[in-house]
Amino acid sequence: MDPTPHRGGSPSPRFTLQPSRLPPEDILFCVDVDLETRSEMRIAPGPAAAAAASPGAAGASSGAAAASRQAARPPVKRMDAVKQALLLFVHSKLTMCPDHRFAFASLGDTVSLVKKDFSSDAGSAVEAIQSLDASETRYAMADLTQLFKIAYQEGKRAELQGRLLRVVLIYCRSSTKPQHQWPIKQKNFTLDIIYLHDKPTADNCPQKVYDALVDALEHVSQYEGYILETGQGLARILFRQTCILLSHPLQRCIQDDLDIPKPLAKKNMVTEAAQNEDGMPVSTQ
Repeated sequence: MDPTPHRGGSPSPRFTLQPSRLPPEDILFCVDVDLETRSEMRIAPGPAAAAAASPGAAGASSGAAAASRQAARPPVKRMDAVKQALLLFVHSKLTMCPDHRFAFASLGDTVSLVKKDFSSDAGSAVEAIQSLDASETRYAMADLTQLFKIAYQEGKRAELQGRLLRVVLIYCRSSTKPQHQWPIKQKNFTLDIIYLHDKPTADNCPQKVYDALVDALEHVSQYEGYILETGQGLARILFRQTCILLSHPLQRCIQDDLDIPKPLAKKNMVTEAAQNEDGMPVSTQ
């Protein structure tokens, strides 16, 4: 606390926040390889698709051309989109700080390590990501016990090195609830989850799966862990959620207060309100 002269002459306390560096992260990705990761993602309509709805021959011809190009694209599987999202995460995180390190695991019935040793080498991470492959088996269970056991041991090792361990689970099953036999222990790692699922039907129960994932996160996570889900099947939503997880666990707000990324509609409303109030146009660049 530093005394600061007050207007009346008496000093008032001033708080000074000392600069400090956040601990680098060891991040263990665990990717579901169940048969459901072979599901096809939907392709979001691009700007050209809107031309199909526009009146006139020009709009009809451009819309037909756009539809033809979209039909010619090969379908994107969930696993392919997950790999792209992981590549995006690794390169972005290393750009922020080259001291972050990564390891990889897959989830079938239980967890298997793909790349055990944590490394900050981008080439090594890319090789591990590309080696992930969707199974042709629909697994009857998803046991997270081994994942938590590995994370607990790595969390103790990371703490001794002045680092922070985080586990990112990417889960893709719409009916199989994850389970674990992990006792309540001192929490020493943070768990994030991305849940990709089908829309609810009579044959699946993504809400029950989601609830089980929330329970697992709250059971083990040391700091604020995020669980992000989508049933829309759009790769761009997965990429957006991946970017949210770039945030360091020690710099996060609670998920209920998370309001990023902001919808463009909300941004336009704010801009219009500013224009009406000031009477002058406001740049949105």
